[in-house]
Amino acid sequence: MHDATSVSRQSRRATIASFIGTAVEWYDFYIYGTASALIFGTLFFPESDGGAGTLAAFATFWVGFLARPLGGIVFGHIGDRLGRKNVLVITLVLMGSATTLIGVLPTYASIGYAAPLLLVLLRAVQGIAVGGEWGGAVLMATENAAQGRRGLAGMWVQQGSPAGSILATLVFLAVGRLPDHAFVAWGWRVPFLLSAVLVVAGLVIRLKVNESAEFREAREAAPAVKVPLVELFRTAWPLVGLGVGASAMGISAAYFTNTFVLSWATTDLNVPRQTMLDVLLVLAVLQFLWQPLAALLARRTGTVRLMAAALGANIVVAVPMFLLITTRNSGLIGLGLALGVLTGASYYALLAGFLAQAFPVRVRYTGISVAYQLCSTIIGGSTPLVAQWLLIRGGGSHWPVVAYYIVLLLLTLTCVLALARRTARGREDVPAQSAPVRNR
Repeated sequence: MHDATSVSRQSRRATIASFIGTAVEWYDFYIYGTASALIFGTLFFPESDGGAGTLAAFATFWVGFLARPLGGIVFGHIGDRLGRKNVLVITLVLMGSATTLIGVLPTYASIGYAAPLLLVLLRAVQGIAVGGEWGGAVLMATENAAQGRRGLAGMWVQQGSPAGSILATLVFLAVGRLPDHAFVAWGWRVPFLLSAVLVVAGLVIRLKVNESAEFREAREAAPAVKVPLVELFRTAWPLVGLGVGASAMGISAAYFTNTFVLSWATTDLNVPRQTMLDVLLVLAVLQFLWQPLAALLARRTGTVRLMAAALGANIVVAVPMFLLITTRNSGLIGLGLALGVLTGASYYALLAGFLAQAFPVRVRYTGISVAYQLCSTIIGGSTPLVAQWLLIRGGGSHWPVVAYYIVLLLLTLTCVLALARRTARGREDVPAQSAPVRNR
């Protein structure tokens, strides 16, 4: 009884620490995306006008995603060889430090071209940090959970995304009420400086968590792989490719709404900044409330069935969603985006547990990190940039963006089904939470 109680306590502590730490990391990542949409073009790229300045700001936004695979490789290597806990402490400190420094960064008006260069450098550090964070948080939560509850534990890691978005939007809503001159002068810095406080709180919780039980057992059974990345591509490279595709919409969706749509609505469609931030806040709360329900529903329907149904529904609502946004009515914009959030979140809630069960434990940290972060670089981080480029090339028409959105959904659905089939054929070291994946 004592052992069972101790294991249960460790599982809860690991899940809470993973959720809170990931929420802080995503808060840092989201405030950069929000600032890119609202202010960075003006402050750091003043020589570029209108859409070109926004395009330049979105390019720096993508830099963070370009750096994420490096973080996944480096910290995945350390995590697979030495353990998950210490990596998660390092990534949290690294992310918080970079974000806080952005908050004190001089603008183009003060130091010229050095300002955007330093912004790009700090954004790259953010990318390296979050590249190592997500995989470790998923494994810390799922490997410490009971076999029948690992999918639910993985869902709580995914809750860090809407939680970070809620916090980021609340802070920007507060500073967004400042007069324009105050917001431009110093108000935009407040969300970045707040990161220092959040990181301290996250560290206090994360330092109390023990190493993953499953990782300790694996190390006792066999020595660590010398170079996990080499072992991964030697034995499981198809899983990496399918994992990249299966993650596509899970990563892209947030940057369609929180970054591209925010910029598009507040510029081309002339929707007030505060109105859009209010809408995004409601959507983040909706996602946070809906994802646990989706995870519980998946225990009845099966993980793959629910993910596939959700992605199919997202394809169906894509055109109505964009049409509602173009009405410029805040209520209809919220309704349109809510259609995308409810369908997309049903799939996103299950993504972490789904990917974790696809890789053997000896290279699991490296495997899910490389797959997820390569997707972030190739697809997710480029989403606002590509969407903005399509909007400009289309003369302001949103239809090319809609087509791009649907293509990403089709790619995601195809790869989810293909990865599920490979997993069901009996890969070694598949955790027991894969039962729903076998279409229970």
